[in-house]
Amino acid sequence: MKIIYLFCFMLLASTEFATAQTTTNANTSVAPTPPPTRIRRNMEQLDPNAPTSKYDYHDAFAPFFYTKNGNEYRAATGEPGPKYWQNRADYILDVKLNEQTNEIGGTEILSYTNNSPLKLNFIWMQLDQNLFKKDSRGSAIVPLNGSRNGGRGQDFDAGYKIKSVKILSGVKNEKATPIEYLIEDTRMQLFLPKELAANGGNIKIQIEYSFISPDYGSDRMGIYKAKNGKVFTVAQWFPRVAVFDDIIGWNTVPYTGPGEFYLEYGDLDFSITTPNSMIVVGSGELLNASEVYTAEQLKRWSAAAASDKTVIIRSAQEVTDPNSRPKNKTELKWHFKIKNARDAAWAASSSFIIDAAKINLPSGKKGIAISAYPLESNGDSAWGRSTEYVKSSIEYYSNKWYEYPYPAATAVAGTPGGMEYPGIVFCGARARQGGLWGVNDHEFGHTWFPMIVGSNERLYGWMDEGFNTFINSLSSANFNNGEYKSKYPQDKNRIGAMYTAPGLEPMLTYVDNYKERNNGTLSYSKPGEGLTLLREVILGEDRFDRALRTYIKRWAYKHPTPDDFFHTIENVAGESLQWFWRGWFVNNWRLDVSVRTVKYNDSTDYAKGAIITIDNLEKMAMPVILEVKTVSGKIDRIKLPVEIWQRNVAWSFNYPCSEEIESVSYDPDKVLPDYNPANNIWKRNK
Repeated sequence: MKIIYLFCFMLLASTEFATAQTTTNANTSVAPTPPPTRIRRNMEQLDPNAPTSKYDYHDAFAPFFYTKNGNEYRAATGEPGPKYWQNRADYILDVKLNEQTNEIGGTEILSYTNNSPLKLNFIWMQLDQNLFKKDSRGSAIVPLNGSRNGGRGQDFDAGYKIKSVKILSGVKNEKATPIEYLIEDTRMQLFLPKELAANGGNIKIQIEYSFISPDYGSDRMGIYKAKNGKVFTVAQWFPRVAVFDDIIGWNTVPYTGPGEFYLEYGDLDFSITTPNSMIVVGSGELLNASEVYTAEQLKRWSAAAASDKTVIIRSAQEVTDPNSRPKNKTELKWHFKIKNARDAAWAASSSFIIDAAKINLPSGKKGIAISAYPLESNGDSAWGRSTEYVKSSIEYYSNKWYEYPYPAATAVAGTPGGMEYPGIVFCGARARQGGLWGVNDHEFGHTWFPMIVGSNERLYGWMDEGFNTFINSLSSANFNNGEYKSKYPQDKNRIGAMYTAPGLEPMLTYVDNYKERNNGTLSYSKPGEGLTLLREVILGEDRFDRALRTYIKRWAYKHPTPDDFFHTIENVAGESLQWFWRGWFVNNWRLDVSVRTVKYNDSTDYAKGAIITIDNLEKMAMPVILEVKTVSGKIDRIKLPVEIWQRNVAWSFNYPCSEEIESVSYDPDKVLPDYNPANNIWKRNK
């Protein structure tokens, strides 16, 4: 049957070709044979009045967007497969801060569990402090005009000092055996004397180390010089194990500044020893509050844990009062623990004002919102409202997406403009009002991306910054009846012109691989706008929100890739979105749709309807929104699915009008990223 069908098809095609090639002899009067129907239909599509277009529907809707099939580790549905695995890293850390020299040093014990199906004979560690060394790769690529990344040229004894690396063994880890290691820029390779077994093999490694904190640490840590004492915001403060995964094995891309972090999950138990005058706040739960706060402050902590209003723990007046610190001690050890986290950070200062309030979580659990800031940041128009902001953000995101997992949420005023860690964020000490709301809300939004959903920030910054930017837009609209919500509707045409400007790298580019000036667009704004388009134009709120919640739930405390996200949204929403991923994420395509003509079916009787023609002039496809206004003032909205562009460069359709049309407008509300609104409106000739 197939052979006969193929033969008939070839015969028909050859006959049509021959007929189409027939010409009239000059000596005869026989009219030329008209083209067959199929060819005539193709010829009719070539409208000489059509504008020039770059659109190619074969590109926009091409097959094979996904380059690999689902497998037992990662399913084609976008969820972890039945044999998904990831390794685990638990840490016990004990360090001391020297306030005078800015040195932090101590001991790390890493308990590393290899859940992969492969044996390991070496382990890679991340030494992020080495970025600030003068001979680091990150320092070498700072341009002449400077950079947000790196240490801004500070001349100091930077980088980790690794004093020893040992394997612990014995019933109580009493035996410590030195092992060979190699340091290359911001990475350290540990050579194991014996292979670490697959499927659950565990090893304990002890590292003695120290480093001097930079004043400015790539806008992610540093030292703020406040009136009443330095504010240390401390991160990347211990050698952290690199991720070994099923995608590329060991993730050893060096830390040069632009790309952030990719880390394993586990429990972190850490102790910080400081001078008695200092207060320390950190990720997770403070386990020994009675040893480091006064009796009066402990009462205030109890009051804050039960209060929806901010309670002052240490007031501005008490900052310089010696009685606000425990007596008869020269040093204090602060003991914290955070469970099932990918990192931990902390801050310390003698100048901290501390306040707090209760967080109400949807399960009925309670947490606590905390703010720590120097006198310079105080005031109701500044950090005096910080805890209110933190509480609102955590409660909103917990109810909307996934419950906040940590016992405390602490905001610290310091040198970084804004940086996130599990349970603690560092924000600019000079931030005020809407600026402070925005940075606090953004940094705590990172709890969901990438602290809960542990994507690879070093490669795919848009998977945390962009997703977070999107959820921030909803949180800002919600806070205090829209106190900081933008008072003006966004013009997505103007935004589209910026986000798809020629020369801008595609969003699906590694963070280290695009211009620093484009980071805000490609990691934050453009992916955030992409999710807004999906929610408000393409899928609708219900379908999109369900899909995003599913993505968070599926990949909580796991390591998704871009394909896992794309697959999940498509499968849960029930929509093929490959045309959208291809245009907005993979390529830097533009959208430009024009309204070409309105032609009446009968120029003497408008009630017989009109043919409206639109053209896609650029590479991107999008659903269409049209507004038709008739001469009497009647307005009608028409929505056309993206499928009109699946095999067409132009689209004509019959509009059942009953009177003359005054105008036809494409994207009347400016919700689509059409960069050229000049051709969006057709008006009748008067």
